[in-house]
Amino acid sequence: MKRLMLLLSIALAGPKLKAQTPAVSSAEMTKIYEEVKTPYKYGLVLVPAHKGELMDCPTIYKEGKYWYMTYIVFDGSGYETWLAQSSDLLNWKTLGKQLSVAPNGSWDAKQRAGYNALVDTKWGGKYKLNSYAGKYWMSYFGGSTPGYEPEPLAIGMAYTTKKPTQPVEWQRLSKPVLTSTDRDVSWWENRHKLFKSYVIEDPDKQTGHRFVMYYNAVGDSLPNNKATRWYERIGMAVSDDLENWKRFQPNPVVHHMVGITGDPMIQRIHNTWVMFYFGAFWKDRKGAFNRFAASKDLVHWTDWDGANLIESSESFDQQYAHKSFVLKVQGVVYHFYCAVDGKGNRGIALATSKDLGRSTVCFKDLSREQDSPSGLGHFSKNYS
Repeated sequence: MKRLMLLLSIALAGPKLKAQTPAVSSAEMTKIYEEVKTPYKYGLVLVPAHKGELMDCPTIYKEGKYWYMTYIVFDGSGYETWLAQSSDLLNWKTLGKQLSVAPNGSWDAKQRAGYNALVDTKWGGKYKLNSYAGKYWMSYFGGSTPGYEPEPLAIGMAYTTKKPTQPVEWQRLSKPVLTSTDRDVSWWENRHKLFKSYVIEDPDKQTGHRFVMYYNAVGDSLPNNKATRWYERIGMAVSDDLENWKRFQPNPVVHHMVGITGDPMIQRIHNTWVMFYFGAFWKDRKGAFNRFAASKDLVHWTDWDGANLIESSESFDQQYAHKSFVLKVQGVVYHFYCAVDGKGNRGIALATSKDLGRSTVCFKDLSREQDSPSGLGHFSKNYS
């Protein structure tokens, strides 16, 4: 009888042990930091071509012998998605648009800010842009009203059957896949602005689904709380076909009590998932900066509590240095980010783990009156 009870207790303990939250140790977090840090700022690699434009949010992938970067440009009226090409990750040539605004009355007619889905997540891997169902995919935030991040903004999905190496217009699903009015919308995303999303494939289906989307949004649980209603946090949604999405849980997965936690980007370093993201206006840190969190299961994330990965230190990123895309190629870590100078000019900059010299690209004489009170992008203006 005692033996039977012992076997029963072991059987019952099994699922409990398996269900425990997997932790990332402080030693492993430090090891990740040492692996991904990029102390050498190469400088700007892409800047706007015209006065009044703001360049933002790089996504990098490789096809054949060339690297490609999608990024978004605010032209004074709305966001569009552009494509650039490089042979060495340092020198970039603009090719053209992939998501353009339209004169029609569609839900996303005036705002189309895209982020490629299914980029290879293997750290030091091929960084190929993978396809699904014969299509390449892109998530994006869209809206029907012109202006700087006007309400409402929702998340849509776009796709193309062509190789993603040319500036061709991507097709879009007719309706958004996530909105702030969905039945399963939660307290942290209820302020009518869903922003950057990043979609990966989880071959192990750790969430029970093939695809996972991380995204940041504006929200607040208090209806009349002006002080915190612009705060942003990162949550997750899941899908099995890239067209139908549902929230995975009611609470955000990475967030801070004050300010912005946003713009997630995912890599897998050995057996650990690493989320690069940016923070801004925290109680204990000034300005905007890039950081990371780590996870064993894509759901429970351990936040790095050490030094920032990227922060303002140069004239070209004097105001803000934020929004990551990080990859490792031939032993060198490349950390692309959005740089905002003291005049509000915004472009794409690069920091590396090895000294690769200094870029000659610089902001042109594009100084202007700010459309946004901070020049930060991707957050509400109601921050004071």
